[in-house]
Amino acid sequence: MRNGIPNLSALQAFEASARLGSFSRAAEELSLTHSAVYRQVASLESRLGVQLFTRVRRRIVLTDQGAEYAGRIRHHLDQIEKDTFGLVSRTGMGRSIHIAVVPTLATTWLIPRLADFQQAHADISVSLSVRTLPFQFKDHPFDGALYHGDGIWPGTKGVLLFPERELVTVCAPGLAEQTREPGACALSAMTHLHLASRPDAWRQWYGATGQVYGPQAAGGPRYELFTMVMAAVQAGLGVGLMPRFLAQPALEAGTLVMPAPQALQVSQGYYFGYPQHSERSGALKAFEVWLKATAAREALRNP
Repeated sequence: MRNGIPNLSALQAFEASARLGSFSRAAEELSLTHSAVYRQVASLESRLGVQLFTRVRRRIVLTDQGAEYAGRIRHHLDQIEKDTFGLVSRTGMGRSIHIAVVPTLATTWLIPRLADFQQAHADISVSLSVRTLPFQFKDHPFDGALYHGDGIWPGTKGVLLFPERELVTVCAPGLAEQTREPGACALSAMTHLHLASRPDAWRQWYGATGQVYGPQAAGGPRYELFTMVMAAVQAGLGVGLMPRFLAQPALEAGTLVMPAPQALQVSQGYYFGYPQHSERSGALKAFEVWLKATAAREALRNP
């Protein structure tokens, strides 16, 4: 111990057990025995004088104090890992950045373009983690974030990379061929696929087109990610409402079609942000410059 700081091994054993909900699974991840992990956690509880888990037969459940402590320890362990990776990178600290990003934007837009960034900045390592909800940078080990929203997050600086503009209806060609009805009527017999984070999108689309939003439209399955909606649409499971820029490649290739031409205009966009009061590294500055230039080039190609 140093100034009351618990042993790092005990903290790792506790964090893994809390995250995985099992001493056995934590032991497997840490390449330890079950009894070793149990002893580490028991020793930590004894040292702190706080019960971190309740134990019911073979199950363990975090106490309220344990859950709060686990979140804080996870943050600090993540920060240690990030600092260590930065230290051992080829050019030392400041040439490794960790970016939070919404998952669909990561897989369909950012990652396919990262090779261009790496060619220009071979000495900068860009790590990505998925975050679907807003967060405070002080609670997470991220240098910046790419997110969908209505504006810059409070307490941050950043830039709008590109507006979303509109959501369009998409379905598999075979599904569209089953009806000859135009516009919203073409959707009446189709299963409507919903994005869980935008539960009112279909309601808004029907309102904008002057159509009745009925049980058939409201009762479709919910998916957590746009990539899931896209996969379900391509599998012929129903009709989805997608940002045009995400659906455009499949529409141009003919693997998806728009069963109704009306689009839902939206005001949100995709932003890049970082902590307002933190000194940005050179690597983060270079990444922001590249993001803005990439978004600007594509805006010129697709006005």
